[in-house]
Formats: sequence, C-alpha cells, structure tokens
Amino acid sequence: MNDKAIFRLVMAISVVVFVAVVILNRKILPVPEVIPDFVYRLPKLNAMINGTCSLLLLLSLYFIKQKNIALHRKVNIITFCLSAVFLVSYITYHWMAHETTYPVDNPLRTPYLVILVSHIILAAAVLPLILLSFYYGLKSQEPGCEAYVQKHRRLTRWSFPIWLYVTITGVVVYLMISPFYTFN
Repeated sequence: MNDKAIFRLVMAISVVVFVAVVILNRKILPVPEVIPDFVYRLPKLNAMINGTCSLLLLLSLYFIKQKNIALHRKVNIITFCLSAVFLVSYITYHWMAHETTYPVDNPLRTPYLVILVSHIILAAAVLPLILLSFYYGLKSQEPGCEAYVQKHRRLTRWSFPIWLYVTITGVVVYLMISPFYTFN
C-alpha cells in the first residue's frame, strides 16, 4: 500500500471507531438483558491499562532520548497493543453497562466535566495521529526510509503529548467517577 492508501485507511478506521463509540454511548444498539459480571470490572481494567500506557509512553520517551531505538520500538508496540485492548474493553463496557453520571450537586462536577470533555475530544483526535505515527515508525525501520523517520518525528511531537494526556486523564476520570458506580 502507498502512503495515500494508508492515510485513507487510518482516517476510515478513526471514523469507524468514533461512530462506534457515539452509537454505543447513545445506546442505539440493543443491550443484552443480562449483563455479564465481567463488564462491571472493565472500568477498573481500563484505568489500569491507561495507567500502564502512561508509564510505557514515558519509558518510550526515555529510550528514544537514550537513542535506544530497539527498546523504543518494542515499548511502543506493547503500548499500541494495550491501547487496542483498551479500545475493545471500552467499547464493550459502554455497549452493555448503564451510564454513570457525576452528581449535579458535587462541587467537583465542573472540574470532572472539564477533564472528561477534554479527554474525550483529544482521545478522538489523537487516534489518527497515533496510527500514522505508528505506521511511520514501522516504515522508518526499512532501509533507505529516512523520510519516514522525519515524518515520525514531526508527527510524534503532537501525538505523544496528546496520547499521554489522554492516558493520564483516563485514570483521573475513572478515579473521579468510580465512587458513584452503582455496581461497586
């Protein structure tokens, strides 16, 4: 596939994921009558995955600063795979579980909503950046692909801090909303 086809594929995947999340959050699809018990453990799992991804992203930054490209690459592959597991878990939870809302009378509601909204917007925006960064990083390992190294560096200047923010705020959102889960 050429770069133009990859770009189109990345945009298509990003749109499909965004639409799936919107549909699932709107409860358009039928929800099973009996929700499996494991579904209620997914928010904690998601927070653990996000926290792990935060640490791995920082570790990845450390390795690239040390010019250890091999470990940088391995850590990013692990982080990418964990993020894919997170996405499946997130979609499963939001499809099956009932929505938990932050209490209106809680004084932390406004900060929670600011963090949540920024988290959601940036999570949607960063997906294509992550996919393209990952692609350029993999392509840069091929002989004679210095142009991909440059593309990877330019793109990760944006994707890295946004992805790190999204993973950290994912944990913060969980910690703020979890006391209000009715299934704990």
